[in-house]
Amino acid sequence: MEVTPSHTQAVSGWAAMESGKVVLFSFKRRENGVDDVTIKVQYCGMCHTDLNYINNAWGNTMYPVVPGHEITGVVTKVGTNVSGFQPGDRVGVGGIAASCLDCDHCHRSEENYCDKMTFTYNSISSDGGITYGGYSSMLVADKRFIVSIPDSLPLDAAAPLLCAGITVYSPMKQHGMLQGEAGRRLGVVGLGGLGHVAVKFAKAFGLHVTIVSTSPAKEREARESLRADDFVLSTDQKQMQAMARSLDYIIDTVSAQHSLGPLLELLKVNSKLVLVGAPDKPVELPSLPLIFGKRTVSGSLTGGMKETQEMMDLCGEHNITCDIELVSPDRINEALARLALNDVRYRFVVDIGSTL
Repeated sequence: MEVTPSHTQAVSGWAAMESGKVVLFSFKRRENGVDDVTIKVQYCGMCHTDLNYINNAWGNTMYPVVPGHEITGVVTKVGTNVSGFQPGDRVGVGGIAASCLDCDHCHRSEENYCDKMTFTYNSISSDGGITYGGYSSMLVADKRFIVSIPDSLPLDAAAPLLCAGITVYSPMKQHGMLQGEAGRRLGVVGLGGLGHVAVKFAKAFGLHVTIVSTSPAKEREARESLRADDFVLSTDQKQMQAMARSLDYIIDTVSAQHSLGPLLELLKVNSKLVLVGAPDKPVELPSLPLIFGKRTVSGSLTGGMKETQEMMDLCGEHNITCDIELVSPDRINEALARLALNDVRYRFVVDIGSTL
């Protein structure tokens, strides 16, 4: 465990060791600085990224790792330079802990693309310490990387919006999917933590939504609970052919290796597919569906802070939350095992406040 002189506050949490098992863990956080806000963590969503770091799937995990970047809680202390928050406020922290604040990306409120961005966990902070995430009793965060949670949103179901929500909202906005144009058609690939929120945003803005999935068992829930207009089984060639050139956009949320070729064939000419899932192995990208359809493939990484607050406010207005399964901290390993099997509807949230 990295210790720096400014890290003097004792904290209890849960960390993954090299064995891949999450255990109780004691560590220290920095003191609340002039630009900082101290937060008592109430809830923390469980992202597939947590699983990848816990298992060192990307080869860059710094053990012990305290996961968690979908954090909601209540402010307990603010620094002397903080004016936008006060003790008692309901707030959230997502995947970004810091950025340089001086590059072109930061000036455009695109802190998520700053070369010097620091992640909320498994990153090196400016004081040389390792960042630890939201599977913990409290957090000290820079005021510029905190968002307010509308009173209308429950803190538990709002927590995954800080990753799953903004991860789909940002590209949907940037690529014109949320302009409310009548008749526009969106395909959502994968009905999990990210996919189900993408469906909710799309329906709120009047899009015709088609869910593309490998699981026939999800069709009824997709249509009845999420109000999807169409459901296509990606393993059924006839269903896929029947939907050829029917979609204006696709947002691909799948975190497992797969081919983009069949998905691109679903797009109209001159349409877009955006990747937001992060498979640990490369996806297959054939050239002919791109060339013959004048189609575009792009990626997107979470969102900037201005956009994240905008998304959270919009969720408050439209009552958009995540469908969650609440778990106690002593069941984190059980939940992770289920998450690895995609056995969750649709996001696990750890009830931190009930224990610490």
